[in-house]
Amino acid sequence: MSPARRWAAAALALTALTPAACSTGAAGGEGGDGRLDVLASSPPLQHVAEVVGGEHVDVTGLVPPGGDSHDVELTAAQVGALGEADLLVHQSGLQPSTDDALEVSPPGRVVDTAGLADLDADPHFWLDPLRLAEAGELVADALAELDPAAAADYAAGAEALAEQAAALDAEHARALAPCRGATLVTSHEAFGYLAGRYGLRQVGIAGIDPHVEPTPARVRRVVDVVRDAGVRTVFFEVSTSPEVTEALARELGVGTGVLNPIERAGEDEDYPSLVRRNLDALTSGLVCDGPPGAGEPSNS
Repeated sequence: MSPARRWAAAALALTALTPAACSTGAAGGEGGDGRLDVLASSPPLQHVAEVVGGEHVDVTGLVPPGGDSHDVELTAAQVGALGEADLLVHQSGLQPSTDDALEVSPPGRVVDTAGLADLDADPHFWLDPLRLAEAGELVADALAELDPAAAADYAAGAEALAEQAAALDAEHARALAPCRGATLVTSHEAFGYLAGRYGLRQVGIAGIDPHVEPTPARVRRVVDVVRDAGVRTVFFEVSTSPEVTEALARELGVGTGVLNPIERAGEDEDYPSLVRRNLDALTSGLVCDGPPGAGEPSNS
């Protein structure tokens, strides 16, 4: 039995021995304050729930500040809270401990955003802001079903998220227009959605899984790409060791940069600020031709 299943069994046993702790509100699953209890299994999805739900929801992230969305193990308290939540905003396949806990402690409703990720085995759809906005529509629909009286507010929240995403997309399209066709060398291939949206060519030192060491043949291929494309920066991530990337950069005489796949967020960080930080790193490190603003915002 996995750790999440063991915690879930313990949490359910405790629940069975204790009386209900809170009353429900007008929307059935609401807590005593009349707000819906919403859980989110990654920082980007937490941002979606907060913007769309607004004042009508209490949103709690399952990933602690600085924690990793892939590797987090739910505590017994979190598994118990999962079973009592009105809604979980989740991406199946990203977080095994939550997938396991859902089987034994399901919430009132689940919004699964896995359908928004269509690159093979790459879950990081939120690195394309317009895809994240699509998650907002799913969350607004689910919240409206739970709380019909506030349906108009949830629709407005989804629209606000879409406007924010459109602004981020326009910033990226303008800044990266001179970089279309540039080679983006990363420590692992987590940036396919971003690369696809803005016309970059992603090459990973490792593949999708950052824990799998790259083969010598793969490293040689990356070396050839860096030399042939005139790459001046190789990027590593905040959540992985920079050793391989830094060693490769030293060998090739190029610089290094840092990108964030936004699987984790610090106490004072949020989705828009991390997206913009990535954009700054890209415009500083990629080989681009011409001044920013040469292209139009992406609408693909």
